[in-house]
Amino acid sequence: MAILFFAGALRTDSSNKKFAREALRLAESLGKKGQFVDLRDYDMPLYDGDVEASSGIPAGVKKLGEAILAADALVISMPEYNSSISGVLKNALDWVSRIKPSPWDGKHTLLLGASPGAMGAIRCLYHARQIFDALGMYVFPGTMGLAKSYEAFDENGKLKDEKQIQQLQSLLEKFIKHAGI
Repeated sequence: MAILFFAGALRTDSSNKKFAREALRLAESLGKKGQFVDLRDYDMPLYDGDVEASSGIPAGVKKLGEAILAADALVISMPEYNSSISGVLKNALDWVSRIKPSPWDGKHTLLLGASPGAMGAIRCLYHARQIFDALGMYVFPGTMGLAKSYEAFDENGKLKDEKQIQQLQSLLEKFIKHAGI
């Protein structure tokens, strides 16, 4: 696998899941291999040091960590919750960071975000950099925020606006070149 795609959301019809899947589709059109994973498929209780001390790292966390380790790079699409990342994404980051060595360390990462508002998750994308940098990830300088995300996708989950498709494809091309994959 070359690129692992996922969203920091659980909702089945999440705009961020659609955005990550659209990024995967475009990466594949560029000849890159990838895989979409859904955080809903990885059982992760809220991080609790007592749970870790008594039971160890949950199997779902280990499984997600293995998928991250197998990837050459990551593309993460995230919703904006109160100008920051979702609790679901933060919990996954925290749990997976407990695996040693950390699967996050040294991963080339592209950040995307979709929100129903006019700013397109830009505030959370900025804030996420601090967290991802602290985890030792190589965060690509370019990002893409998708505003009015509930209107952005067709019934098949594809972006409707050709300019947005071109913007995402161009961003992916630059990220792939930068990451050397």
